Amino acid sequence: MSERVATPVDQPVTVTSSPTTGPGEHGTPLLQLREIHKEFSGNTVLRDISLEVARGEVVAFIGPSGAGKSTLLRCCNYLETPSSGSLSINGRPAVAAPAKPTRTELVTLRRQVGMVFQSFNLFPHLSVLRNVSLPQERVLDRSRAEADERSMELLKRVGLADKAGSRPSRCSGGQQQRIAIARALALGPELMLFDEPTSALDPELGQEVLSVMQELAADGMTMLVVTHEMSFARRVSNRTVFMADGAVVEAGHPEEIFGNPQHARTKRFLEAVLDR
Repeated sequence: MSERVATPVDQPVTVTSSPTTGPGEHGTPLLQLREIHKEFSGNTVLRDISLEVARGEVVAFIGPSGAGKSTLLRCCNYLETPSSGSLSINGRPAVAAPAKPTRTELVTLRRQVGMVFQSFNLFPHLSVLRNVSLPQERVLDRSRAEADERSMELLKRVGLADKAGSRPSRCSGGQQQRIAIARALALGPELMLFDEPTSALDPELGQEVLSVMQELAADGMTMLVVTHEMSFARRVSNRTVFMADGAVVEAGHPEEIFGNPQHARTKRFLEAVLDR
């Protein structure tokens, strides 16, 4: 069950699943992080973070720049290898040897855990359709026809079926980010990671992306979202996690975090961002 968590910044925190969401296989959380620690050149970026996420849960991570939020997300699919700690999906370890995962382990993990970045990372020389289809052919061994059929379903879902034959450069920033979401969904992940997906967009285009994400949440997609969009975190997430200095400072229901934060560091951050 979920508990309200507020601790000193330098004290490790275990953040458990929300009671409003269902369990993963065999009653276990979909995602479990155990004491994830990360250092870069002797600098500690993540401080022994433990986290459980239930299937269908949306967890929003907020906090100042440099808090370690994006690094934590990247550790969830081993774009960054944790210095120590472990990660499990549906109760099964994602990798056997965390310090040196095999290529097979990484491919399997990244099929289960999709990611959408701040930048769109689309191939500029390929059409929108090929951008979504090509990873399916390479990773899932789908035929081009099968991949294109699935791609068109997803492009329709994000409102961009009419852009299938266009190059990314002919699409707005918001459209390109929605294409990136369709590309990630095409691999059939159980968990989606969003790393500040609207940070490079103006508010109107950002709203296009947030609307798609809200629809995914309503459809039961499990999501971890690093965001500066406080209204999205408050309205859409089941749980909001405030991070600072590489640690989880406070976590709980969004109305509790935004309406009655318990930690002085959380209060100071929210006063700064909400009073703008």
